[in-house]
Amino acid sequence: MTQKSYGLSLPDYPWDTLAPYRATAAEHPGGVCDLSIGTPVDPTPQIVQRALADASDWPGYPTTIGTLELRGAIAAWYLRVFGAVLDPARQILPLVGSKEAVAWLPTLLGLRERGLAVAHPSAAYPTYAMGATLAQVESRVLDVDDLLAGASLDGVGLLWINSPGNPTGRVLGVDVLRDIVQKARAAGVVVASDECYARLGWEGADTAPSILDPAVVGEDHSGVLSVYSLSKQSNLAGYRAAFLAGDAELVANLTTSRKHAGMIMPGPVQAAMVAALGDEDHVQEQKERYRERRDILRPAVEAFGARIDHSEAGLYLWVTRDEDCWDTIAALADRGIIAGPGAFYGDEGGRHVRIALTASDAVIETAAERLRE
Repeated sequence: MTQKSYGLSLPDYPWDTLAPYRATAAEHPGGVCDLSIGTPVDPTPQIVQRALADASDWPGYPTTIGTLELRGAIAAWYLRVFGAVLDPARQILPLVGSKEAVAWLPTLLGLRERGLAVAHPSAAYPTYAMGATLAQVESRVLDVDDLLAGASLDGVGLLWINSPGNPTGRVLGVDVLRDIVQKARAAGVVVASDECYARLGWEGADTAPSILDPAVVGEDHSGVLSVYSLSKQSNLAGYRAAFLAGDAELVANLTTSRKHAGMIMPGPVQAAMVAALGDEDHVQEQKERYRERRDILRPAVEAFGARIDHSEAGLYLWVTRDEDCWDTIAALADRGIIAGPGAFYGDEGGRHVRIALTASDAVIETAAERLRE
């Protein structure tokens, strides 16, 4: 009998391959210091928790496009943070976490029907490539530097950029973003900018520029989407609270597709987002927590004999000892520390590891002590 195959043939989830290193780290007398995944550990702000509770009586279906209050809060946030003027009725769409947008955007843009590929950085969040796999289209590596040097966008339908970058922490300046948009528009390519770490600048600007900054696109948002999440700045990873904004025609098409698919943010979460977007105090408070942890880890990583590349923004240190990343992972596991192998982020990351700042103060202090040893 012929064996049937069901569903897409997808690779194993990469984080599962860390199991033996986790076992080694667990043998450390002081236990494991997990600095591998960027999951927030600090409390969700009280102002957000109260808003969620106050809106918990929500018996009807929420709308895919989101409440007027939420869209207005998102538009006000873009104006306050980036100086971008957006129409709340036409240019904003809530997301059930930013990852689902990254994964499904190639499908919802109909790239397969048009025979177009997805392009993304060489060291990048793996879901950019996975989105292409789910859409059954080609995934191409295309770094910003190569694009600006003349690399072709022929056959590409969606270009992902990520600033500040995960895992590298690299920030793209206004001039670079402007050049990217001009080249993409000339080629008829949609640019999606993943900006989830924009508020976490450490060296240089306090906030990284958005692709919707008027200095980048002026008043013309055609062919451009900004994707943002409150997971990092507001500790709302468990709420799945995110949004995209930009080209009104793209937003309308995506809204229609998401209506058919039932991709709707829960109503109480929308209310919680309004509270989060309107309060700046908790954002700065959380940022200072991460700044202190970064200031503790950075010299300890260097004492470990490693070099930190980029990392001028975001929640990670992009670290290398000029050796295969798995050798560094093993050395860290011997000290009871787990980090993210750079190989998870593409071939360009094969000699780096990603060390996250998203651990408690006690875990960060303990990890720093072990690194200094």
